[in-house]
Amino acid sequence: MGVMGSGKTTVGRLLAERLNWSFEDADAYHPQSNIDKMARGVALTDFDRRPWLRTLSHVIDAGLGIEGAGFESFDQEAGLVLACSALKRTYREILVGQKSGVQIVFLQGSEALLQARLSLREHAFMPEALLQSQLATLEAPKDALTIDIADPAEALVAQICSALLA
Repeated sequence: MGVMGSGKTTVGRLLAERLNWSFEDADAYHPQSNIDKMARGVALTDFDRRPWLRTLSHVIDAGLGIEGAGFESFDQEAGLVLACSALKRTYREILVGQKSGVQIVFLQGSEALLQARLSLREHAFMPEALLQSQLATLEAPKDALTIDIADPAEALVAQICSALLA
C-alpha cells in the first residue's frame, strides 16, 4: 500500500515473482466512473471508493481461499500480492477486516522522492496532480510492515521477503 509513485505495482510484481505468488493491481478493478474522474484530476471520495474496496476485499478472499468470494480462487499453495493504495484505516478495514493471513506492507517515501518518480512516468489515469490529495488522505498504518522506498525495488523486495519469512 502507499500513495501514487511509491512503487506498489513495481515492487508488488517483483515480490509476487520472487515468491511465486499471484499478483493483482487494484487499479484494474476501478469502475469506469472512477477512472474517468481521476483522469480529469479529481480525487475520489470515500463514496467513490467504497464499491471498489468491497470488490478488492473479495479478491483478497479469493486469494485466501474463502468460499463465495465471487472470483476464481488463486493458487492456495502460493499466495497473493495485491497492489492497492489503501490510504485510510477505514479502507484497510474494508479490505482486510478480521481476515487472518494478510500482511500489509506500507511503501513510504518523501514527497520530493514521490514527485521525482511521478515526473518520470505516465499513468493511464492518475495525473501527477493527485499526489497532494493522496498525501492529505493518507493515514499511515500502525500495524503494517513499513518500508522506505529510497532503495531500488529489488532491495525493497529483499527487505519484504526477509520480514515475511522471518
